[in-house]
Amino acid sequence: MHEIDLKKYELRTDMLVDLTDKSKEAYNANTYVFNDVKVSWLKLESENNFNKPAGNYLTLEFLDVTDTNNLNKVKEVLKQEMKKMLNLIGYNKSMNTCVVGLGNRSSTPDSLGPKVIDNVIVTKHLFDMNESVDDKFSSVAAFYPGVTGQTGIETSDFIKAVVDKTKPDLVILIDALSSSSISRVNKSIQITDSGITPGSGVGNKRKEISKKTLGVPVLAIGVPTVTSATVIVADTINYMMKNFVYNKKLKDKKIDKLIKGPVNYLKNDVKVTNEDKQTFLGLVGTLSYQELSALTYEVLTPIGYNLMVTPKEVDFVIERLTDLISFGINNTLHNI
Repeated sequence: MHEIDLKKYELRTDMLVDLTDKSKEAYNANTYVFNDVKVSWLKLESENNFNKPAGNYLTLEFLDVTDTNNLNKVKEVLKQEMKKMLNLIGYNKSMNTCVVGLGNRSSTPDSLGPKVIDNVIVTKHLFDMNESVDDKFSSVAAFYPGVTGQTGIETSDFIKAVVDKTKPDLVILIDALSSSSISRVNKSIQITDSGITPGSGVGNKRKEISKKTLGVPVLAIGVPTVTSATVIVADTINYMMKNFVYNKKLKDKKIDKLIKGPVNYLKNDVKVTNEDKQTFLGLVGTLSYQELSALTYEVLTPIGYNLMVTPKEVDFVIERLTDLISFGINNTLHNI
């Protein structure tokens, strides 16, 4: 069988939880469920196997926010968990905050950052003019720098120039991310105090934006809005095997004959053995997820078919996610 050099084909993702899920090592994450939202906290040291900067990583995983009830549940959890993260970096309402929306407004999956900025309550100009501002508000500025392809200016340099001039005490970055898990696209949020490297999840890595480069604490909030064709193929093969095992177990049960239409087999405890994998897919079935992803990447990339993909309803979802993230920012920086 063809031997794959896995080092050449690292999983392309911005989400730390994608990497810990697929790692063979155990990580002591603080995980719990609140309001149907899975909350995971993990602290990375400077020495780690994920090529990620050290810091605190918070991940929220939730149901489809196009449902208003789900959206409202996530809002409350986001508000609660964001306050915890801000406390970790020593935030208080007397601090000046600059919110930066990364991304390209002209590309729907990448427009989250600029659209959130449109909904952030900005107050810095009122404080600068010594206006009488209600105690519930703090000093907040916001802008979006565009992308290097539009401005000709490196995004990190643009932000550094503004930070040097306005001297905020905290920078909050908003960005659209990439995930190596279909289930997390548009259904998860990552918040970290380690900063961000724009474009890294889609192979267009730019300069790091972090406390090290800006000189002030940086909080990065991101939502994965795209994934790659490699991930879709690899995940689909895994789901096919789960479906195969589920149907194999139930084919002789009388109750199965009463079931009409598709069944969500993932809600059941479906364990796929190596024998099942080989029976269903032969040699391909025996590959680990990492090997399967690497093989798919090796097949699709040379012919230009490892596309970055987003769901068809992304326009509506981005509007909902914009509402969600701007709510979290406004309700933690301001007491509203």
